[in-house]
Formats: sequence, C-alpha cells, structure tokens
Amino acid sequence: MQNIRILYISIAGNTRNFVTHLKQYATQQHQADANEPEIELTEISEQSDFAHETKDFFAFVPTYLDGGNGIDNGVKEMMTNTLGEYIDYGDNASHCLGIVGSGNKNFNEQYCLTARRYAKQFDVPFLADYELRGTDCDVVRIYETLKDNIK
Repeated sequence: MQNIRILYISIAGNTRNFVTHLKQYATQQHQADANEPEIELTEISEQSDFAHETKDFFAFVPTYLDGGNGIDNGVKEMMTNTLGEYIDYGDNASHCLGIVGSGNKNFNEQYCLTARRYAKQFDVPFLADYELRGTDCDVVRIYETLKDNIK
C-alpha cells in the first residue's frame, strides 16, 4: 500500500500535534505489518513556497473565523487561508483526496466549517473531524479513514 501524504496548516499547534501522533501511530502499524502505510507530513504556512503537487494527498485544516456564523450572516476565514490557496494553486486540487477538519465544538455550527467549505470548494469529501488535539481513538479512526480513501 502506498504511503499517506498529509498537507496541513497549524496555527495554535493543535493540528501539528494531532498529525504528529497520527504519523507515530502509522509508523507503529507499519512496523507490525509492512503492508500498513506510513504517513508523510508537509506543513503549509505563510512562508511556504507553493509547488505543483504530483502525488495525492489529504488536507488537514483547523477552523479560525473572524465574524459571521457561517450559516446566514457570512463568514470570514482567518489564519488558514494559505492552505486553501495552496490547494487551489495550479492543478493541486486534483490531487486532494479529501479534507479532515478540526476545531472547538463549543463553536457549534462553526465547528470544522473551514474544512467543510474546502471540501465543497474543491469538490472532495469531508472525511473526518476531531476536536482540538484529538484523542487516541481519533488517531485510530482517522488513520483507518485515510487508508480507506487512498486511491
């Protein structure tokens, strides 16, 4: 099975923490069974040079919003725009296999709103979500979801 590529953006460190745990879990699975895929991580930030992706990837994005509720009075995404611009760059969106979102469930309808918007914008599935830094159960669940969605 091919490796799982993840592009992500991390503002407060929660997404970085989660994908690092996900990579560690995948490495353990691969060591136990060489057929299990490993994970390759690429962090996208405002300092990143945009590249033309040639391999499939999954995108992990937290939600940070400034105003609006995302339903009936608009929404203004903030701090995570660079990942959306990266996916939109050139033909990169054609290599995106799906979006995983994170956020704070206290924000109700805004929870994972950025990920849901990216999924719609790039016509890819919204695959999974986790709250804040996620749990060990989230790591296992999302690893299995990513494996199920590798082309």
